[in-house]
Amino acid sequence: MASNTKNNPVNVVVTGGAGNIAYSLLWRIAAGDVFGPEQPVALRLLEIPAAVGAAEGTAMELADSAMPLVASVDVTDDERKAFDGAQSAFLVGAKPRGKGESRADMLEANGKIFIGQGRAINDGAADDIRVLVVGNPANTNAYIAAKAAPDVPAERFNAMMRLDHNRAVSVLSGKVAEPSTSIERLCVWGNHGDTQFPDLTYAQVDGEPVEVDRNWYVDEFIPRIAGRGAEIIEVRGKSSAASAASAAVDHMRDWVQGTNGRWTTAAVPSTGEYGVDEGLMFGFPATAEDGQWRVVEGLELSDFQRERIDANIEALRAEAAVADKLF
Repeated sequence: MASNTKNNPVNVVVTGGAGNIAYSLLWRIAAGDVFGPEQPVALRLLEIPAAVGAAEGTAMELADSAMPLVASVDVTDDERKAFDGAQSAFLVGAKPRGKGESRADMLEANGKIFIGQGRAINDGAADDIRVLVVGNPANTNAYIAAKAAPDVPAERFNAMMRLDHNRAVSVLSGKVAEPSTSIERLCVWGNHGDTQFPDLTYAQVDGEPVEVDRNWYVDEFIPRIAGRGAEIIEVRGKSSAASAASAAVDHMRDWVQGTNGRWTTAAVPSTGEYGVDEGLMFGFPATAEDGQWRVVEGLELSDFQRERIDANIEALRAEAAVADKLF
């Protein structure tokens, strides 16, 4: 599958390569939706041994699609091999919470996965590696992977909260009967979990402040965004896959290509912004420029915002305490 361009391929790792999210994600990457329409990619699918066969089937389908930007597709269960020279990584594969398991049990199980992957990234990835953690609990999994890679700058690890952001944009778009492209300065603070805070304080539609009913905002909008994943499972019978893949594309594309000054939501390692503990992987309003995220700073916070942001700090602090014991 030789590329028709002269550019060197970007080495891209997708973990959980046999899963539903990867199945939607890989074709978007291959089509140029992340790195651009002229940038070839060398894809590596990492899976557990029992799922390698299924991942090889996905690789066969990618080959059969004859996509011009796909330089190669490799499948492996060896994380060292997968991350060797990797420049971009979508860490999709994670262990879901099992019946009767506590959140601490899930964190411990995922800790083993993300410690191993973080160490492989530390030892073999390219200097320009960008890692987006999609597998839940995404914020703390990203925290674990970053901690396991001490030689890689922490800002090279992100957690995906773009799905929460996109959901918030969509619901607000429907409420105000305006296209999603007209909505700016919306953000989702904190954790990809029940405490997340989709914030309309600064939101604009066509450059004008958003005006919505306060009761709708507090009693419907905020809990609906936080509970949207469960709502989809109840209706569809399966968890979000295509929308999660689309959000991963959006996040990595903006990280690489920039947001042109527009706000979005990115979960990045805190350096103390807005009173968030340094190192916590926290969702902030952010812009991207020159391949780097920049947290929007200097925003005045109301008591209403502060209370909800603090709830996310507490939740992530508790998860980090569990994660720290794994090292």
